[in-house]
Amino acid sequence: MLKKDFKIFDKDYVYLDSAASAQKPQVVLDRLVHFYQNDYANVHRGSCHLALQATEQYENARHIVADFIHADFNEIVFTKGATEAINLVAASYAKTLKKGDEVLVCVAEHHANFVPWQQACVQSGATFKTFDVMDNGTWDLNDFKKQLSKHTKLVAVAQISNVLGVQNPVEKVVQLAHEVGAKVMVDAAQSVTHLPINVKDLNCDYLAFSGHKIYGPNGIGVLYGKGEVLTELKPYQFGGDMVDKVTIEKTTFADVPARFEAGTPPIANAIGLAEALQYVSQIGWDKIQKNEQKVFAALVSGLKQIDEIEFLGDPDLKTGLVAFNVKGIHADDLNLILAKENVCVRVGHHCAMPIHERFGVKSSLRVSLGLYNDQEDIKVFIQALHKAIGFFK
Repeated sequence: MLKKDFKIFDKDYVYLDSAASAQKPQVVLDRLVHFYQNDYANVHRGSCHLALQATEQYENARHIVADFIHADFNEIVFTKGATEAINLVAASYAKTLKKGDEVLVCVAEHHANFVPWQQACVQSGATFKTFDVMDNGTWDLNDFKKQLSKHTKLVAVAQISNVLGVQNPVEKVVQLAHEVGAKVMVDAAQSVTHLPINVKDLNCDYLAFSGHKIYGPNGIGVLYGKGEVLTELKPYQFGGDMVDKVTIEKTTFADVPARFEAGTPPIANAIGLAEALQYVSQIGWDKIQKNEQKVFAALVSGLKQIDEIEFLGDPDLKTGLVAFNVKGIHADDLNLILAKENVCVRVGHHCAMPIHERFGVKSSLRVSLGLYNDQEDIKVFIQALHKAIGFFK
């Protein structure tokens, strides 16, 4: 679709691993270079022109992120990634949870939205619970309702699983969780690349995503929190720029979001992320989704014609990615052949061991799309996959 905007595609790559990390358009790379060459300084403290200019650009990036997900400016915290954003919230909950409290997580979660909550329960004595998915990959809402209780303090779910690819009914789960007084953390690391997000409509309490998966730099992430909910969280890290007043006797902390951004923040990366979000907005979700639907339909159609394919979940319900195995052939072996054909995919458990165990496999091969993929990519991939399967027969 837009390969011309991405310098890396001057080389002969078929890149089908955007769920792991997306490629960067030239406008993002140019923005980073321009900032470092012309505008770089630390933020918030300096009075010189460079410092004031850098601070303005950094805080403007926060406005752009807020607008992109329909949040308020002071509800956006910059982190180094979605993983740190989730850990920030989990670390705070670890200090307030107690024995008898419960945290409920989907079995399909990425480890980044699974392990932090598991460990928060270990530290606090709270009970860690999971709910299941159906065989087609959709949430088992009956099991969710069964596991949810008046003791549930937090529910953690992904809007789109990085293995199953299903767009989940987040609004329904948020509604049910709120009815028992629980808060909800949404992992949007996958969904932010494939669909517009409106945190007001979702009504979630927290939401996290990474810049590198939506065509921005790595080393930058976003934590959204409702204003009143974010204010209740304890600071995650301590240091400069997150304090109000420090004396020998005690320290008081700055208002949100500053209290969660200790030390020198990822200034250039935040500015690069803002450029990436503007790039996506300028293309428009209608155009992005229309192209993705065509390309993904071709992908699923090609895979369905291979008798040996075993999908994790129903491929017709997926958005932007599909995980599968080929009967009798290890996914690692297939990946080696695909790599020799310059086809980039992902193999392994994708940092989601529990969901692979749920489907009775240890690993899978995952193909995931970005806005730059086209049907020619799928044609090359399917041909390479046939070649790989034939090699092992």
